[in-house]
Amino acid sequence: MAQPLMPHATASWLVDNTALSFEQIAEFCGLHILEVQAIADDTASAKLTGRDPVRAHELTMEEIEKGQDDPSYRLKMLKGPEQVRRTKGPRYTPVSKRQDKPDGIAWIIRNHPEISDGAIGKLIGTTRTTIAAIRDRTHWNIGNITPKDPVTLGLCSQRELDALVAKAAKAAGIEAPTDTRLEGDREALLTQLRAEREQAARDAELGEAGEAPKPLFEDPFRR
Repeated sequence: MAQPLMPHATASWLVDNTALSFEQIAEFCGLHILEVQAIADDTASAKLTGRDPVRAHELTMEEIEKGQDDPSYRLKMLKGPEQVRRTKGPRYTPVSKRQDKPDGIAWIIRNHPEISDGAIGKLIGTTRTTIAAIRDRTHWNIGNITPKDPVTLGLCSQRELDALVAKAAKAAGIEAPTDTRLEGDREALLTQLRAEREQAARDAELGEAGEAPKPLFEDPFRR
């Protein structure tokens, strides 16, 4: 069932401006009835500005009146919100990471020359012109570009990079390199994760008992 674009704000408006039951509002907005109760009691985590579903052409006054006359009536949405679909184009990169792209491109060019510019562009979300400028060192900021692993920079996942390297190596008829950087640390990492999980469980038990949780590691400098 379609739901309003801003369900909590819509629920706030319906609570303030109609005599619909909490159950009707909850079902129409796709919320739990307790969430609607919290909105009505002003105990929600944030004060909401109501959003009029009539003006948004998601609900008609006639439909609201039907619901007010019959508490068992389930409101029907006039139309669902338009779904935003991403068109084809370069891979999207958050604004905060875009300045890191040249560093990631330089790292791939240096460590994996077998990868084509087109493949780099799809992985990093950049243009062939930018890649070519970094490759032939005519980029306007070439003096400040430092090759850095694009995975570490958050520009792609390790799985995506590994798949691209393997594909390029196969096409070039060479053996794909094996990444062994984490082999020595894998067991230590697993041990740490287990310890943190066990500590979290102990903290939860202490919290229920009203006791303060103990730190996972004792501070040797604490007196």
